[in-house]
Amino acid sequence: MAPANRYAPSRRNLLKSGIVLGAATGAAGTAGSPADADSTAWEPSRGPHERSMVDVPFEGFEKVRVGLIGLGNRGGGQDVRFGAVATVVAVCDIRPERVSRTIDRIMRQGFQDVEPVGYSAGEEDFLNLVRRDDLDLIYVATPWEWHYPQAKAAMEHGKHVAVELPISPHLDEIWDLVRTSERTRKHCLLLENVNYFRPELQMFNMVKAGLFGDVQHASGGYVHDLRWPYLFGGAYFPEPWRRRWQTRMNALHYPMHGLGPVSASMGINRGDRFDELVAVASPPKALALFREEDPRVGEEHSSWQDKPYISGDRHTCFVTTASGRFIRVEHDVNSPHPYTRETTLTGTRGSVELDNARIYLESLGHNDHTWRTGAAYAGILKQYDHWLWPLLERLADQYGGHGGGDFVSIFRLVQLMRLGMTPDIDVYDSAAWCSVIPLSHESMKSERLRPVKVPDFTRGHWKEARPTFDRPQPVDPLLKGS
Repeated sequence: MAPANRYAPSRRNLLKSGIVLGAATGAAGTAGSPADADSTAWEPSRGPHERSMVDVPFEGFEKVRVGLIGLGNRGGGQDVRFGAVATVVAVCDIRPERVSRTIDRIMRQGFQDVEPVGYSAGEEDFLNLVRRDDLDLIYVATPWEWHYPQAKAAMEHGKHVAVELPISPHLDEIWDLVRTSERTRKHCLLLENVNYFRPELQMFNMVKAGLFGDVQHASGGYVHDLRWPYLFGGAYFPEPWRRRWQTRMNALHYPMHGLGPVSASMGINRGDRFDELVAVASPPKALALFREEDPRVGEEHSSWQDKPYISGDRHTCFVTTASGRFIRVEHDVNSPHPYTRETTLTGTRGSVELDNARIYLESLGHNDHTWRTGAAYAGILKQYDHWLWPLLERLADQYGGHGGGDFVSIFRLVQLMRLGMTPDIDVYDSAAWCSVIPLSHESMKSERLRPVKVPDFTRGHWKEARPTFDRPQPVDPLLKGS
């Protein structure tokens, strides 16, 4: 049974319960889940209408029709990227001015003749969008507490759904999204843009080429000083939503940007899987200190209404895998620190550190205990470029988004849908990566180090090799010369 406290208005709890989703087929729910909320390794048996989504392709679409939910800090930049590669049919935000702005931006691109329909009549108007019968994909870029009900509603109404990070911060909701996907036969996936960044794809190709030998361990995460303007400076809307998660869970709230790429390179859910994790955290001091000392945070600032901050400033989590390897996951958005995703990977033949831009591989003749950096580093990675980047480099430069990686990720998702292929990142990858959030919280409930088991969201299918980013460039009639 879902825990009673969801840190959100009762209206949202109503949405999450499925009562107002309007699905005639019934909710997958979490019936049969253990009464003990600490039973993190609980893996529900599949219901009579639930079947694995492993290797299930998209249907294939002549054109992909998209609905956008959330047009703020993140969604407000992704709109034109979706508009460049798909048909944006409908857009939704609780702010009417954001809806109007997005419609104008999409129409000024000149790629579609019919204006998107706008939805801005309150917090539940997204339900009217997902009920439309002229949509194939829903994109969700709202505050985290809304990801689960909006993704579930999309699938219940026959749409695939791509969700910004995370799909949910709660384990029971993650499981429900997996089961809803299996029942509705609609894909629910994390739109993890960093998996499509150029160096991360180059690292992936180098692993596949055997340059690292047997991969032994890796690290990845998210270390980014968000105090200003994000947590306190109003860059998000509503202003306090992300900051207040620090009053609700002591957890690695947002580890997926570094975790996703190294998980893909290590073949997680494709021959190996997360097995167990243990997390630690430093004391929560930085946010209260910032609020007290920074002159930009005045006496009337909403942060003075926050409950005490309980999430540590720095979190480190070790995830072990079924084959005996491990990933060190880092998270810190509170402390003064230059941005890093802490992305490293080590095998029996050498190591790479993407954030430090250095590599050392015995398989390439490196035997002098000296990192290859600068032009030497870039030259090595360039030899293992993923086909997506030379193909899309000009468009990635034009549409941007984290160096073009945002555009590449959206292009690729729409391409997979058009061509009737399986997703690169599926619901099981999304569930495993996001499960680090609630499981790290669970691990740190005790004063002593407490490992917790990671559920097998694939329910056995992780043992099967299957393709992901290693698939060759497909024949695409919309791309000249492909």
